[in-house]
Amino acid sequence: MKLSEQVKPISYFKDNAAKVIADISESREPLIITQNGEATCVVQDIKSYEENRNTIALLKILAMGRKQIEQGKFRPAGKVFAEMDKEFLK
Repeated sequence: MKLSEQVKPISYFKDNAAKVIADISESREPLIITQNGEATCVVQDIKSYEENRNTIALLKILAMGRKQIEQGKFRPAGKVFAEMDKEFLK
């Protein structure tokens, strides 16, 4: 956990939801909500959420590419570019 992350009980979130959302939107730092002393969820601003989702999507694409390379399912870049040149220069 980062030092800048805030941790608050669910009762605080319930009583201060509008303020918490405004603070999170401004700081872009997530808030960890606890219930009965245990972390149960994270509240974050939408821009951070979207950035995280995009990062995860890119990492999945990279993992798929690496797996294909390990399985030998690839062609040398030079051949691919040569084929593209032939196709586009017709």
